[in-house]
Amino acid sequence: MNTRYRVPAAGPHGPVPGLAVFPLSGRQGVRAAGEVVLTTRAIWEGVLEQAVHEDEDVYYLELSDVTFVDVAGAGALATAAGQLGEGRRFVVRRPPRALRRTLDLLWPGHAGIEVSMS
Repeated sequence: MNTRYRVPAAGPHGPVPGLAVFPLSGRQGVRAAGEVVLTTRAIWEGVLEQAVHEDEDVYYLELSDVTFVDVAGAGALATAAGQLGEGRRFVVRRPPRALRRTLDLLWPGHAGIEVSMS
């Protein structure tokens, strides 16, 4: 993935949540920074859709700089993980607490999602 996605940080009515996504160096995946909410969901879903079409068994989502993922963003991750072929998975590194709780509550033990805190 060589695409960088960004949403403007300010709109006509004040600050707008943003999401920036950059390719990881040395492994298949992306590093994201910002928030996954209504205004950034299309970016998030685009990243996940592209990841589903990759050939790697493991796709890394480095989320240590993501401050929040709403329930719809978590659902998009679970849906994308369900589209991965057998033996493939997302490794979600250092996600925000809200995403961890939502995944544990609504998609516990999802085979396509591995959460790593390191």
